[in-house]
Amino acid sequence: MRSNETIKQEFLTGERALFMGRDLKIYDTIFADGESPLKESRNIELYGCSFKWKYPLWYAHDIKVKDTTFFEMSRAGVWYTDNIEVTDCMIEAPKEFRRCDGIKLKNVSFSNAEETLWNCKNVELDNVIARGNYFAMNMENAKVDGLQLYGNYCFDGAKNIEFSNCKLLSKDSMWNSENVTIRDSYICGEYLGWNARNLTLINCTVESLQGMCYIDNLVMKNCKLINTTLAFEYSTVEADITTKIDSVLNPSGGTIKADSIGELILEEDKIDPSKTKITVRE
Repeated sequence: MRSNETIKQEFLTGERALFMGRDLKIYDTIFADGESPLKESRNIELYGCSFKWKYPLWYAHDIKVKDTTFFEMSRAGVWYTDNIEVTDCMIEAPKEFRRCDGIKLKNVSFSNAEETLWNCKNVELDNVIARGNYFAMNMENAKVDGLQLYGNYCFDGAKNIEFSNCKLLSKDSMWNSENVTIRDSYICGEYLGWNARNLTLINCTVESLQGMCYIDNLVMKNCKLINTTLAFEYSTVEADITTKIDSVLNPSGGTIKADSIGELILEEDKIDPSKTKITVRE
C-alpha cells in the first residue's frame, strides 16, 4: 500500500496497482492493463492521468480527478465510490458511475454514456456532454445545469432532480420519475415523462409524440410545444402553453391554456371532460 506520496509519470500495470492507496497526488501517470488499480483508495488527487483498463475506482472515497482521460476499456470505472469530483475530463468508457454518493462533474464529456450514472445520489452535473442510452437511471437528489444529452430512456426513475439550461434529445425521458423540475431547457423525443409524479417544466420548449401522458401532477409554465401530438393522455395537468398544441388526447383533469389546439380529443367513455378546463387564446 502506497500512502502520503506524490507520484509522477509512472506507467502502472497489473491488477490493483495502487490498491488501498492513501493520501496520494498522482500526476501524468498511465494506468495501463490491470484491473482495479485504485480500488479501496482514500483521499486521492489525479491530474493529467489516463485510465486504460477496467474498474479503476471502486469502493473509493474522497477523490479529485482533473484533466484525465478514461479510455474505452476503463469501463465500469467508478462504482460504489463516495465524494468524487471530476473536472475537465474525457470519458470514453460506458457504465461509468454506479451506486455512488456525492458526485460533482464539471466540463466532462461522455462519448459512450450507456448505462452511466445509475443509482447515484447527491449529484451535481455542470456543463456535461453525453451520448448514450439509459443515462442516469434512478438518480436521486441532483442539480443538472447545461447538460447536452444524445440518448434515449434517460433519467428513468429519477427523483428530486433540478434541471436548467439543458438540451435533451431523448425519447422516453423522465419515465417513472418523481419531483423533477426542468427550467429553460429544450427536450425532443417521443413519450416524454410517462408515469411520472410531480413533473414541472418552466420556460421550456418540447417536441414530443404522445408526450406528457400518464402523469400525476404535471405543471408547465410558459412553455412551447412544437410538433407535439396526442399530449396529456390520462394526466392531471396545469399547463400554460405559449404556442399552438397540435393535438390533445383525454387529459384526466386540470387546466390547459394555449394559443390554439389543432385537435382536441375528449372521449367520455374514458375520461370525464368536465374535469379539465381548456382555454385557447386565438
